[in-house]
Amino acid sequence: MVEIAVKYIESVTGARGVAGNGERLCRGVFIDSRLVEPDGIFVAFAGERVDGNDYAERALEAGAGAVVLTREPTEDERAVATRHGAAIFVADDPEEFLLRLAQGYRARLRSTVIAVTGSIGKTTTKDILAATLSKRYRVHATAGNYNNLIGMPLTILSAPKDTQVMVLEMGMDGPGQIERMSRCAQPAYAVITKIGTSHVGMLGSRENIARAKAEVLAGMPASSVNFEGSHTALMLSGEDDFTPYIIENFARPAGVDVVLCGMSADDDVSARNIELDATGCASFDIMLENGSQYRTGLSIPGRPAVQNALFAAAIAQRMGVPQYEIDEAFHELKITGHRQELRGAPCGARLIDDCYNASPESMAAGLDLLSSLPAAGDRVAVLGEMGELGEESERLHGLVGAYAAAKKLDLLICVGGPHAEAIARSARLMGMSAESIFCVPTPEAALERWGSTLAAGDLVLVKGSHAVGLERFVEGVMGDAR
Repeated sequence: MVEIAVKYIESVTGARGVAGNGERLCRGVFIDSRLVEPDGIFVAFAGERVDGNDYAERALEAGAGAVVLTREPTEDERAVATRHGAAIFVADDPEEFLLRLAQGYRARLRSTVIAVTGSIGKTTTKDILAATLSKRYRVHATAGNYNNLIGMPLTILSAPKDTQVMVLEMGMDGPGQIERMSRCAQPAYAVITKIGTSHVGMLGSRENIARAKAEVLAGMPASSVNFEGSHTALMLSGEDDFTPYIIENFARPAGVDVVLCGMSADDDVSARNIELDATGCASFDIMLENGSQYRTGLSIPGRPAVQNALFAAAIAQRMGVPQYEIDEAFHELKITGHRQELRGAPCGARLIDDCYNASPESMAAGLDLLSSLPAAGDRVAVLGEMGELGEESERLHGLVGAYAAAKKLDLLICVGGPHAEAIARSARLMGMSAESIFCVPTPEAALERWGSTLAAGDLVLVKGSHAVGLERFVEGVMGDAR
């Protein structure tokens, strides 16, 4: 993790020092005063409900080597800092403080950085990349949802000094954010998984989403020789309709090579002859840029995971990972929880736990998996509302309902308010029996009505935006089983 003397913090970050011993060495960065470790840097964020500045004294008492405030320190804070030999800084923008500190540490590490962004599939792609590259390198990757303007620099700042590769997930909820992260991280490789409809409510159109995701190029160098004579590059889906737009308007002007990954023989890295086994895990023939071809398979379910694996294989091959190690990694994958995780419940039903988040595209992928797996009993979809869709919300929820109706489900349970009703209404309109469609306001209501009726042989998809809280339905059905 980052180590920096107090006397260098001001020149690296632009924060104004107002007190402290310049020779003190600080180690690690924290934004929660309860987690501060001795010599750590505590950065205060003024939130809507909690003002981190109010916890500066707590951080100092816990042994912080420096605190970074967004206001002038009080006399009491100065006194506590003096007593503990700690420093106090004032920064107008704590996000920018973190980004600048992280950029300085990233330069000192000299790691190869890989950025992963896109509307869906970011975390799966990040997980596959980290697992594959770990076969040959010391890898540090984004944990949990640390993929925004606060979480991404914290990920960099927590990297061990011997890190060789960083895999950084970059999310956003508005324009300009990924550009700031990219300029901080300076990735050698980047992946844009897909241009979908997530955040369309904030950005207005898929074209604007494409522009925002293409900001990942801002910190990338023009293609230059890297591992084993390969060039740095941007990985794009050969099937995405916005790929030509990103190439012509962003990648080509930036001088960055593009590698197309997809299911077509025309793609640079491709998969063919995809087959799903009884657990939904895919096996397929893969062809890499260097011309090598072989049969491989994934230990995580879902056809969309194949696309994510292609991105990982493309970068791994460019970074010198041999095909047998890529193949080994694919067969040993473990994915972040609540993402198409197939789980056996005590009642004998199987749950596709995919409730971490949702978009129209990922809803369709979940329903595809539900319909493709064998089921001796009923096929059930428990679908929650999707967030951040703006004016398109009712229409896109309706499309999900229509898609669900086409999957010939035995039971459709819609969880939430008006947008859950839109899913149900569209499913009825498209011919699904009204007797098989239900709406409930909460996961608890769904659990109370149907949790005890699930039986051996049933297959249940549970998917919705994180705010809906469908993990509570999953936990209720699973009981103490894991």
